[in-house]
Amino acid sequence: MSSTSLPVLKSKRVTLRRPREDDFQARLRLGTDPEIFRMYGGSLSDLRPMTEDAAKRWVQRLLGQDFAWIIEAGSLIGEIRLDRVDLRDRRANLAIGIEDANQLGKGLGSEAIALALGHAFNVLKLHRVSVRVVDYNSRAIRAYQKCGFVIEGREREVALVDGSWHDDVMMAILDREYLAMQQKGT
Repeated sequence: MSSTSLPVLKSKRVTLRRPREDDFQARLRLGTDPEIFRMYGGSLSDLRPMTEDAAKRWVQRLLGQDFAWIIEAGSLIGEIRLDRVDLRDRRANLAIGIEDANQLGKGLGSEAIALALGHAFNVLKLHRVSVRVVDYNSRAIRAYQKCGFVIEGREREVALVDGSWHDDVMMAILDREYLAMQQKGT
């Protein structure tokens, strides 16, 4: 599948679409929120302001991936990707970033995840989608669980954040678990 044929996906409040060159302007306006940066596993000492060049690199990185969408909820609020898609073993990793702090806690990330999982399981016919999240990002862990992800384990002390070691929590959802959720209407 070529990246140009990646479909636009829509839910009640969220649209996932391919990135465009001019998305850098919206990304630049969102800036870099310190708390969001920390939830990604970044140390505040490494935090840098969002520059025009950094925003353009953000867009270029997304444009270079076959399964990357911009998340819109009225305007650009973040990105979601299926990384390391392996069609032979029918698996992929999911990555999502809500960059607009004003849009956190509203369930928009869960809607975006549900749309991406629908594409992964219904279109790509994947068997498994996995995700890693730093252990203190409880908001993300709850969102993944809401979407059917199961905690499979943890990789101990892999993220050095602000001078302290943190675990990565490994989570995944299988096609049959996704199907069971769809049949229940969740």
